[in-house]
Amino acid sequence: MKYSIVLKVEPDGATMRLDGRVAWAMKQLVNAGKGGCTPITHPGPRWSDYVFKARALGFVIETVHEAHAGQFPGHHARYVLHTDVTILEDMAVAA
Repeated sequence: MKYSIVLKVEPDGATMRLDGRVAWAMKQLVNAGKGGCTPITHPGPRWSDYVFKARALGFVIETVHEAHAGQFPGHHARYVLHTDVTILEDMAVAA
């Protein structure tokens, strides 16, 4: 099975279908709202790739660099979707 969504760019933009991990990432970003997503709060193996591909489709996604502490301190990215979209369909399709 392959994950797929159909979304509409608001207020009167295009309707498009996204498949696979890009579709999954866009759904996470839409649901997260202005708080955005991080690979820590929404685990996914290649967030940077999903965001890269979504940006190539014309979506405006901000990358905010944040520090984190703990046993392995460092930095991570928070991705925030700034394009207003509505998910019209959310489905799994046969591969």
